[in-house]
Amino acid sequence: MEQLTQFAPFLLMFVVIYFFMIRPQQKRAKNEKEFESSLKVGDKIITKSGLHGKVSELAATTVVVETMSGKLKMERSAISMEMSAALAKK
Repeated sequence: MEQLTQFAPFLLMFVVIYFFMIRPQQKRAKNEKEFESSLKVGDKIITKSGLHGKVSELAATTVVVETMSGKLKMERSAISMEMSAALAKK
């Protein structure tokens, strides 16, 4: 019984860390994967580095983005879900 009370604070600390740090990160990663898979040609997007453009071609893991200066090929993961959603609301 004494050992259980000795480890209780560590267990409580792990549970708190899980619910406040690990779980939200997993949820955010899941939402980003869904966003990447839902991209379609013609969507206006903003990359994580701040480039604005429109999706012109899609492949399994890459996307071709049409910008004012030409076309750029980049990874789907380089597209910002939050900034693109804010752009779509405008």
